[in-house]
Parts: sequence; C-alpha cells; structure tokens
Amino acid sequence: MVLALAVGVPSPPSIDVIAARVAEAFREERVRQGLSMNALAERAGLSQQMVSYVERGLRSPTLDTLLRLAAALEVGLPELLARAVPPGKTKRD
Repeated sequence: MVLALAVGVPSPPSIDVIAARVAEAFREERVRQGLSMNALAERAGLSQQMVSYVERGLRSPTLDTLLRLAAALEVGLPELLARAVPPGKTKRD
C-alpha cells in the first residue's frame, strides 16, 4: 500500500489507460505501414492471435513481445511508448 502512495507511481486506472494507448500505438503503426496482422506476426516471430490480443488489449505483453513488435515495425520501442504517455505527463514532478 505504501508503494501505491509513492510520488510518480501511476494508479491502476492510469496503468490501464497507458496499456490501452500502447496497444493503440502498435495498431496504428501497423495500419499506417499497410501491414496485416499476419504479416506483422510473421516478421515478429509471433502468432497472429498474439498480435490480435496485444492490439485489442486482451493480453499484457512481455517486454520481449513488445521489442519483437517494435523491431518488426522498424520503430523504436521508446517512440511507441511515448505515444502512450498522456499529454502533460512527460515530466516527473
């Protein structure tokens, strides 16, 4: 409980919002590049079902999965994660 009160630690609703935005960022980038889920899955060495689960927020992907997806999209993971940060939350107070 003490950790949840620490400054800079997102509350659970914020975590859910950020996770949904990360999923959205991956989907938007895939669509922007004109890739199907199957094509992205093949490039990333993942199943199409896993890509679908990640994009729809049905799974919490591991760091390995996020790195594979970012590499397959040829986009830096930090760039994709930055898209998930709510406006005005880029600096630590």
